[in-house]
Amino acid sequence: MWSPRWQMGKSRLVNEEEQLTMAKRLQARRLDGIDYNPWVEFIKLSSEDDIVNLGQGFPDFPPPAFAVEAFQHAVSGDFMLNQYTTAFGYPPLTRILASFFGKLLGQEINPRKNVLVTVGAYGALFTAFQALVDEGDEVIIIEPFFDCYEPMTLMAGGRPVFVSLKPSPTRDGELDSCSDWQLDPVELASKFTSRTKALILNTPSNPLGKVFSRAELELVASLCQQHDVVCIADEVYQWLVYDGYQHVSIASLPGMWDRTLTIGSAGKTFSATGWKVGWVLGPGRLLKHLHTVHQNSIFHCPTQAQAAVAESFEWEQLHFGQPSSYFVQFQQASQRSRDHVMRSLQVVGLRPIIPQGSYFLITDISELKSKMPDLPGATDEPYDSRFVKWMIKNKGLGAIPVSIFYSAPHRKHFDHYIRICFVKDESTLQAMDKKLQKWKDELGP
Repeated sequence: MWSPRWQMGKSRLVNEEEQLTMAKRLQARRLDGIDYNPWVEFIKLSSEDDIVNLGQGFPDFPPPAFAVEAFQHAVSGDFMLNQYTTAFGYPPLTRILASFFGKLLGQEINPRKNVLVTVGAYGALFTAFQALVDEGDEVIIIEPFFDCYEPMTLMAGGRPVFVSLKPSPTRDGELDSCSDWQLDPVELASKFTSRTKALILNTPSNPLGKVFSRAELELVASLCQQHDVVCIADEVYQWLVYDGYQHVSIASLPGMWDRTLTIGSAGKTFSATGWKVGWVLGPGRLLKHLHTVHQNSIFHCPTQAQAAVAESFEWEQLHFGQPSSYFVQFQQASQRSRDHVMRSLQVVGLRPIIPQGSYFLITDISELKSKMPDLPGATDEPYDSRFVKWMIKNKGLGAIPVSIFYSAPHRKHFDHYIRICFVKDESTLQAMDKKLQKWKDELGP
């Protein structure tokens, strides 16, 4: 029979062990400073009833009929599509990606060595950072930037180095264009050091909608070659380019294929963001390291979604460059939606910056900031963040503050812009118009 004294001693020992366990650091240091994600808060706010969600970047209309049919074939056809496929990509998909993009990039692409299929472009980015960025390596990030670039750099042990696109002065009576937002060549060159491992280039860009010109790409290419730096090219919006602008892949420039990872997205390509199929194209000397990360983490992506994307590309390849091409039709429809949204926003004093590409535009809220400088919110919260919360609550319109696409030291300089997604269904745009018209009526004459 156990004595009370022994039981007390045992209890004390258990408590000490629990305290010791609780005293250990639980989370990995790589998570320090990146645990807060503003998307969670703004998505939740925009999901309330009667809010027109122009914040999140997804189409709220179906994918093209041929893509839906391709997915149905993948689910109801060959039963082996329910099983594993080749780890680095379903062979019919890697073959058509190699063929399709090989012609565009002017390269002989080997589907086994130069292509990796990933869980969305997000997975492609994460795999690239984990494979190439080491402790202390520097990664140049152009602001404003898609917000995952910074935490992915930090999680890999790297150090983000930021360089901002600078807008030109406003011209009275005209809308600004994202083409007016330029890199300072001297400032960009100054960011390259012996520790620079990679530069990430997003064109067409999110959130600005900027399509980098050939001259700008040549500047970036020259610096990457001069300093032996890898370029991670995020080109998920390459088919959505407006007003006669042309998308140029930096990997197609002389000397750049061998140091570029080109990332694409079936979600953005075929309006099916939930399929989560992405890819990376690049030289074998780089791709083999991404393969190592992939096989030791994800290992394999869903076979049926890959099969659907492969069949969708086969359809598009037959129609590519013709009026029947989905890429042509989607681009035309998106430009019409862009123009609709730009016209509508101006009725309440918002000044959209004309985007050259992507799903998005940013709009200047300076006029409203001057009229409503003291919106509710924490004293250190950027104005655009407070404005978006006010707009959701009081006007029923959701958006994303542009300051979240900047590094902390630069947010205060760019807190007078919000991001709008215009690739939306006609019914959504009409609902937006009603909200804006009511807003205009409240402003009075």
